[in-house]
Amino acid sequence: MFGYVEWSQVKKKRNAGERVILHMRFFGVSLLRGQRTPEFVLRLRCASAARRMQKMGVSRAVFPEGFPYLTEFEKCGVRPADPLALYRAMTAELVRFSLEDRGVSPSGAVVAVCGEHLTAELARAVTELCIRNRYVTLCAGGEGEKFCRQLRREYGVSLLRTDDPEQLGKADVLVLFAPRAEPRGGMAILPLYEGGGLPSMTLRLAGERESEVPEGCDRSELFAALYAAGGLKPGQVEICGDPAGN
Repeated sequence: MFGYVEWSQVKKKRNAGERVILHMRFFGVSLLRGQRTPEFVLRLRCASAARRMQKMGVSRAVFPEGFPYLTEFEKCGVRPADPLALYRAMTAELVRFSLEDRGVSPSGAVVAVCGEHLTAELARAVTELCIRNRYVTLCAGGEGEKFCRQLRREYGVSLLRTDDPEQLGKADVLVLFAPRAEPRGGMAILPLYEGGGLPSMTLRLAGERESEVPEGCDRSELFAALYAAGGLKPGQVEICGDPAGN
């Protein structure tokens, strides 16, 4: 079970227990925070809440946006829900948004995808990119050549496999499923690997479900938890801009 952490300005009779959000069960905790609550008191409350989550077997949780007391929870083995898998599943949409933000047409854009190996996640991302974009370049170890031939045969797409930094440097968007030396150029870079710093984008749910998203929560963490539990599909998530509103 995932955890859910929220701030509360009023004292509740029950500050911990099961909570249902978007039809998914969480173990929720409410942290009382007034305008004059000392920081050391907030840390104590966070530590107490973290211990309760630990006892419930919670290892991943959704926190308030910009939550400053993650350390207290991490000491008890409770970490934020990781959006990486969701972002990887949304690769094609992330690329579309990036191209649109740069004013580049997908019909003429070059998208490059790099990874250490041709994993299932990477193969799905490249397949969807080939359907949406005219020119796609793949750099993912020696096993990628057979995959490229298969997609070219099935979809008639212009999919090139290369390790050449100069060729990769011609891309308008570079998608990284693993860290690597970035080629020179003015391309947008989407680091979709652990520790790479995920793209800074504001997410929302499509349709009426958006009204059910609690205020103040970290949306990427909430959507990551829903996706991990099978309660959300990548196509149900929309990108509406970065935090600065650009």
